[in-house]
Amino acid sequence: MRLRRRPPDFILFLTVLMLLSVGIVMVFSSSYYYAMFPPFNNPFHFLIRQSIWAIIGLTGMFVMMNYDYWHLKKWAGGLLILAFALLIAVLIPGVGVSKLGAQRWLNLGPLSFQPSEFAKLCLVVFTAYGLSRRPERITNFRQGMLPYLVIMGLAAGLILMQPDLGTAVTLAGTIVLMLFAAGASLVHLGALGVLGAGALALTIWTEPYRLRRFLAFLDPEKDPSGSGWHILNSLMSLGSGGLLGTGLGQGRHSKFLYLPERQTDFIFAVIGEELGFIGACLVILLFILFIWRGLKVAITSPDSFGSLLAAGIVSGVGIQAIINIGVVTSSLPVTGITLPFLSFGGTSLVFTLLGVGVLLNISRYSAPK
Repeated sequence: MRLRRRPPDFILFLTVLMLLSVGIVMVFSSSYYYAMFPPFNNPFHFLIRQSIWAIIGLTGMFVMMNYDYWHLKKWAGGLLILAFALLIAVLIPGVGVSKLGAQRWLNLGPLSFQPSEFAKLCLVVFTAYGLSRRPERITNFRQGMLPYLVIMGLAAGLILMQPDLGTAVTLAGTIVLMLFAAGASLVHLGALGVLGAGALALTIWTEPYRLRRFLAFLDPEKDPSGSGWHILNSLMSLGSGGLLGTGLGQGRHSKFLYLPERQTDFIFAVIGEELGFIGACLVILLFILFIWRGLKVAITSPDSFGSLLAAGIVSGVGIQAIINIGVVTSSLPVTGITLPFLSFGGTSLVFTLLGVGVLLNISRYSAPK
């Protein structure tokens, strides 16, 4: 493929840098007090680690931004096999690392690695490649949709075993949106949505801790010191910020450790408390801007592989942001999932930035404005 390169989408690039910058500042603001005490004994602990991961992620983003995206086709099968191997490895006792009741990590010396984040990007690449090879088959359920649904279901099942419902839902939603973008039948997608909702309800009903979280979502004040603790403290953090916020580092709920997972899953609540309603809205607007520019790249891509690849990357970030913000605002039941670009978490940040690098590379070949 010989196409003329242009500069990458500047607005998309700037939006990502702004989100990343806000994230680094808020990770420090939400964690410095907590990190002053054992086992960290260093108020800059989380800031230093997040900054290191950001540098690694930005390096990867710039590499992928200059690596022509269609070369990913030859890696699609190998990446998928590696992704499944890592998802299986993390479940093996003694290999996977358990934290807070979940076995989602592999140790890489002083650093930890979360295979599900790698798997999300690999499945997007594989699905985009497969759908672009035989686009005429997409309206045929058995040949056009079923193979990708089976692969997605197997990956989501392995992720659920960790357990990690939020990531599994994000992955499933991303693949379904890619099928929609490829031209799948709305009847097939509607039936798939009904089955998916039923499977999600069954997953919640059969797991006691998920059922408790769902009941707490319906009525958090029924168990304020137990299953409703996350929701109530998240809402109090958001509410206490008012219009302009309490100021950076002045969030009482995060400083005095009332808000759980303040630098990871609930960082948006810290943003709402310290930067106020206006600051929280600006963050949401940045995500909307990211989705808009990303979809523009997908629509104007010169080929179907680039278009589906861009759609998958944007969908993954968008769905994850919607779930995280929905949980923090008590619009969705509590599930552990990070806010892209902003939450503390190395693997998530690195692979999100790698995906952005691919997206920016596609934008270099997209039709001009």
